[in-house]
Amino acid sequence: MISYEKDFYSWTYEQAELLRKGRFNELDIANLIEEIETMGRSEKRELESRLTILLLHLLKWKYQEVRRGRSWQLSIDEQRIQFSKALKDNPGLKSALDEILKDAYKLAVIKAAQETKISKNIFPENCPWELAQLIDEAFYPD
Repeated sequence: MISYEKDFYSWTYEQAELLRKGRFNELDIANLIEEIETMGRSEKRELESRLTILLLHLLKWKYQEVRRGRSWQLSIDEQRIQFSKALKDNPGLKSALDEILKDAYKLAVIKAAQETKISKNIFPENCPWELAQLIDEAFYPD
């Protein structure tokens, strides 16, 4: 059996082959469980990351009106598509959206404060937009 710790890549292929052949009693169950859980967390982080970037650009759009431009608009559009795609690919995360939105907004405020040099106290404590607004192609806060 290939070692999970010493050769992860080969270990994954070995485990896949064992699954294909139905040799379940030879599987490295403990590490397979860990990897499957890690994959789920990774999908959640991806969704949160897309939402954080979207919120960051929406905050900059709202609070730096003079710097609004096509680049920001296109970034907002791209993140909406990426967020929607990630959610579509992982509908099980819908039940966690409230938590994901809260966490993403907190991160977006910190990043917006860093990038804009605006005090983070200027931004609302909680996300001022509903999820429906965030994914609405026509929504740009004014």
